[in-house]
Amino acid sequence: MTDKSNAKAYWKENIRYLFILLGIWFLVSFGAGIIFKDALNTIKIGGFKLGFWFAQQGAMYVFVILIFVYVRIMNKLDKKYGFDV
Repeated sequence: MTDKSNAKAYWKENIRYLFILLGIWFLVSFGAGIIFKDALNTIKIGGFKLGFWFAQQGAMYVFVILIFVYVRIMNKLDKKYGFDV
């Protein structure tokens, strides 16, 4: 595999992972906090409705977790394509 095709494959896979992780973040922040709020509010956690919890705190927790997941995925991707220095 040439360097140019190697870099192209790397970025293609990187963008695919980005879209997947951003999709998860969108579903959690916009979906759980706004769209599915009424359905989630029937469930309570610690005295608070689940829809409220996702809108106020859950989306932030998921975002931080997704950052760590992205770092782990990118480290594996760097090793796979030989970009780990």
